[in-house]
Amino acid sequence: MRIESSVTSISWIPSEAIEGMTKVPFQMGVAHYDEPPPDVIVDLESLRDADRFRFANRLSAWIDVDDAGRVTGHGYSGCGYIGATTMRLGGRVATFAAVPFPDRQLEAVVLEGSVRFVQTAGGRTGVPAPRRVLHPPFVQVSAPLAWTTLALTISAEGGSAHELVGASPFPRHWIYDDKDTLVLKSGLVDFKSWYQRAFGAHTPWGDEDSPALVSEVESALERELSGHIMRGGSKPRISSLAAGRALVTEGGEGSDVFLVLDGVMSVEVKGSSVAQIGPGAVLGERALLEGGRRTATIRTVTPCRVATISGEELDPRMLSELAEAHRREDV
Repeated sequence: MRIESSVTSISWIPSEAIEGMTKVPFQMGVAHYDEPPPDVIVDLESLRDADRFRFANRLSAWIDVDDAGRVTGHGYSGCGYIGATTMRLGGRVATFAAVPFPDRQLEAVVLEGSVRFVQTAGGRTGVPAPRRVLHPPFVQVSAPLAWTTLALTISAEGGSAHELVGASPFPRHWIYDDKDTLVLKSGLVDFKSWYQRAFGAHTPWGDEDSPALVSEVESALERELSGHIMRGGSKPRISSLAAGRALVTEGGEGSDVFLVLDGVMSVEVKGSSVAQIGPGAVLGERALLEGGRRTATIRTVTPCRVATISGEELDPRMLSELAEAHRREDV
């Protein structure tokens, strides 16, 4: 019997993810941020052709199992997908092909009753990026590399498990399960570190990977609300917080609603952490609906970027529905 499974990552540039002078082309409309990928992948190649992502890594694999449940064969069947960079110059649109690097497929590890596969895929964008870097030669002209390293374990009993083993600090990476459904997100984008370091030996092709921090996927309602926050009538305030800072304090007053753009935060009730949340999470609605008092302390676990908007700008019915879902945080 043959058992097949897969895990896929899509790497894309979210709004407000670029820092420093490199942000100028995005502000001028020469370069562009990406629309969020879909919640379910229908056709990965169509997404690439529509310029919906920068890179994708599809780790597909199979194992053969005999009647006694022993693994008799195995192999990889997936690969990386490279996108392109679209630039608008003087009314003209120019597309620069990205440069894929060879997929790295480690030798599969056969365990008792399962097989583990590990695959790295990615490359560099096609647009040169002259910059100072932290290691010799201290100046680079070509763009940094972006990648993900995925692991997939297929069980002889028919199940599978996936993991984001490592990834470039930039851009954002979304992870999809064997049903092509979004299940995880990279929790932190570090453009500066990526821009200065991700080349040569400091990549998987030089045998150095970067650990990836992941967070659970927010709800469909939060994704809808995030669109209202970022593209509604009033422009949100964007702020950065260092690790260990409190965004709001339990019992404090407030009527603003927050959208986590980047980083991981801890939800604390009566001094105990009851949840960790990441990019896409919408927070703060309960104070607006329950007498103006914060019901939890929200503290940054990593450096974070947050969009803030008055709760009066949002549909109260949607906020009520979100508040009901967040009652799981009560202790």
